Amino acid sequence: MQILPLLFALLLVMLQGAAGLSLARGSPQDCQRRGGFCSRGSCPPGIGRVGICSEREFCCRSRWYS
Repeated sequence: MQILPLLFALLLVMLQGAAGLSLARGSPQDCQRRGGFCSRGSCPPGIGRVGICSEREFCCRSRWYS
């Protein structure tokens, strides 16, 4: 039973650290983190849409990105 408080403390530390790493979906920062760029209207030919940057911008990324 001595290990239970230690596991609880470890869980709290992990959850606190994960909260700081999250980026809002649909933000330019999230798009850049995924290796993309924001484009107004539509993505250029040969580039795929992988998300949304804002109301009028799409997150685009090359299909060959790895």
